[in-house]
Amino acid sequence: MIVRISGEGQYRLPDADAERLNDLDNRAVAAVEAGDHDGFADLWGQMLALVEADGDAIADDELVVSDVILPPRDVSFAEAAAEFTGDGLIPD
Repeated sequence: MIVRISGEGQYRLPDADAERLNDLDNRAVAAVEAGDHDGFADLWGQMLALVEADGDAIADDELVVSDVILPPRDVSFAEAAAEFTGDGLIPD
């Protein structure tokens, strides 16, 4: 799975981590829907950490289509409320 963090770059995430990222995404949607700012912030940090820790950075000169595009690292709760809805960033 190719994941882009907006404004930063792309990572090649092992397929084994796709389900974990999707689970975090679904939990982040639930946190946003519940108005849980702290819960969302924690889950968002876990999503970014997973991509950075387990993913391999893709060189800027390599052109690869992203499967998932994550918002910028500094996404606000209000911005997240517009993006983390329904199926989330990663449709089931």
